[in-house]
This record gives sequence, C-alpha cells and structure tokens, in this order.
Amino acid sequence: MIANDLKKRIYTSLVLLISVFLIFKFNLILVYFLIILGVLSILEFLELTRKIFISKTYLSIVNIFFILYISIFCLMFFFFSNLAGLKIILLFFLIGCITSDIGGFLFGKLFKGPKLTRISPKKTFSGAMGSLISTAIIVSFLFFYFLQSFNLKIIIIALMTSVFCQIGDLIFSFLKRKAKLKNTGKILPGHGGILDRLDGILLGIPLGFLTLVLLN
Repeated sequence: MIANDLKKRIYTSLVLLISVFLIFKFNLILVYFLIILGVLSILEFLELTRKIFISKTYLSIVNIFFILYISIFCLMFFFFSNLAGLKIILLFFLIGCITSDIGGFLFGKLFKGPKLTRISPKKTFSGAMGSLISTAIIVSFLFFYFLQSFNLKIIIIALMTSVFCQIGDLIFSFLKRKAKLKNTGKILPGHGGILDRLDGILLGIPLGFLTLVLLN
C-alpha cells in the first residue's frame, strides 16, 4: 500500500514539475493555471471550514481572509513571473517548496523515528530534517548553477523557505484534523486535493521572498 501511494505521489510530482515548466514557458498557460488553482483552492477551503466553524461570523472572517490571500498570492505570482529578474528566482522558490515536500516525505518513510507533533501524526523529525537538507541542497545548486551565486545567505533563505513550507503544511494538517478529513480533496493521486499540494507553497514562496529581501 505504501509503495503504491509512493508511486502515485512520485508520478503526480513529475506531472506537477512538467506543469511548472509549462507555466513559466507560456504566459497563457500560467494565467489559466492560476485561475484554476485559485478557484479549486477556494472551493476546497470553503468545504474544509464549513466542517470546522459553527459560528457564521468566524466562518465568514476566515473564508474572506483566505479568499483575499489566495487572490493576492495568484496576482503577485503572475506579476513576479513577468519580471525577468524575478522570474527565475520565483522558479527557484517553487522548486524549493516542491523539494521540501518530497524530501520530507522520502526521509520520513526511510528513517521514520520520533513524531514531530500530534497535529500531524505522520510528520517525523527525520522528515523535517529531510525537508531542510533537500531544500538547502537544491536551492543552493540552482542559485550557483544558473546565477553563479552561492553564499551563506542563500542557504539561510533555502532553510527558511523549507521551514515556512512545513509550517504551512502543519496549519492545513491542523485544519484537516479539526474537520476530520484526511485530505482536502481527491484531484491529485497520491497527494489528495489542491490544498494538500499548495499548503506549503502558500507560505514558503512569499516568506522565502521576504527572507531574501531582508537579507539583502
């Protein structure tokens, strides 16, 4: 069962990586991709919060906040992807977030060990360290290979990106636990819903960028 889930996760990740290449290559695909991801994310979130909040006031506040956040995220992603100087760095952060998730999953399965938190029973310290290590290696390599730049700041940026990816993952794990759901959806084999795939990216990219700005 684990091997089957791992295969599905790897295949889906490969499809997503190909999608990343296409959206950065073709602007029209990027626009449609952001619209589809934005709408599906909102629909999944609305279904998630509907199972958590009884108070309509709290439900409305949380939903409005998320709708505004995902809208701003998609708009800023489109804006940055059209700036030559930032486009490649945005790609680095996106690949770093994907690497953080895959690295955490693989290290967690291989080394297991103590649980990281009760919020998400499958999360382990080995998985968290795997996320940090794999993200630091990949992001550092990308900066060095494509921009001929490598220093301690890049490693710190990569580590912070992974940290925020994991925090984003834990936030949605907490919400799913409250809603008594395993996944936010079923659209991505091996991953679950759109938010199961974007949970870390939604924090990892913007706060990774913020770390880059603060360190420079």
